[in-house]
Amino acid sequence: MRVQKKVPIEEGEAGDIVIIAGLEKANVADTICNLEVNDPIDATPIDPPTMSITITVNSSPLAGTEGKKLTSTQIRDRLILEAENNVGINFEENKNKDAFVISGRGELMLEILLTQMRREGFEMTVSPPKVLIKKDDTGSKLEPIEEITVDLDEEFSSKIIDSMNRRKGKLIDLKDTGKDKKRLIFHAPTRGLMGYTSRFLTLTKGTGVINRIFHSYGEYTGDMEGRRNGALISMENGKAVAFAIFNLQARGEMFVTHNDPVYEGMIVGLSSKSGDLEINVLKGKKLTNMRTQGTDENVVLTPVRKMAIAEQLSMLNTDEALEITPKSCRLRKLVLDPHERKRQSRAKAS
Repeated sequence: MRVQKKVPIEEGEAGDIVIIAGLEKANVADTICNLEVNDPIDATPIDPPTMSITITVNSSPLAGTEGKKLTSTQIRDRLILEAENNVGINFEENKNKDAFVISGRGELMLEILLTQMRREGFEMTVSPPKVLIKKDDTGSKLEPIEEITVDLDEEFSSKIIDSMNRRKGKLIDLKDTGKDKKRLIFHAPTRGLMGYTSRFLTLTKGTGVINRIFHSYGEYTGDMEGRRNGALISMENGKAVAFAIFNLQARGEMFVTHNDPVYEGMIVGLSSKSGDLEINVLKGKKLTNMRTQGTDENVVLTPVRKMAIAEQLSMLNTDEALEITPKSCRLRKLVLDPHERKRQSRAKAS
């Protein structure tokens, strides 16, 4: 067994692992050399961050019930450590040091970070992701464009082309790879690709393969259609009841099932219509001493769709957030009080 030791050396050659003291901000691709050297070594360029999220402490009524790391100081230290070790992550904070902006290369990198943190016991509130917009010399907006390569069966190609067109994607190349297989290459803005992976797998029935890579900053493609459906918002604190959920299923898609904890301002489903709707998922069946012939029918609930963090983030509107804990991910309104939400909406309208 070889024992590794620290050995002082006068100079280091390419490939040597050396220990450097006194340089706290040294990063990957930095050239560390004598003061007399002015020309750095050429480094492989790193793709710039294209998307950012704001992370704050968990402020919901259920804060502290599932996680152990709850304070802004703990979240801040963890994010600073991540930024030091991950060259694709940028870290910023506000003056009060209670809100932290994390920028990364796409939603997958941010999703991996959030998943790691929840496994470590963190609780946090995450804002809707924002695409980092730049401006050219003339003041025109530029947004990140990604190159998407998909391999799929020929029968699904028309569906994928249509879905990419709705996201302002452009078909660059189409190849026949044999055995009724196609390879499609698109250029599409990052804004339209948030949460698209799950949609892609649904359209290809799980048989398609998708790869995404940053291409360049291109012209801003204009406003993009957001979520059409309104939110079903809980109006009470407590645990959801199967009887109430069963009667509300016709209103839209539910995100909670029997005995799930809910609170006022939490989004418990998506409405089939455009406007938000406050509902009571705690309302049980009224019991009386009257009996009728026969028995009540069993309550059958539609299974709740399990969504990844990236898909949940892609659903958020600007006045919403995602609560992440080691055991749960809950969609919620930024302002939980319904009266305060109405006052803010009136103020924006005026």
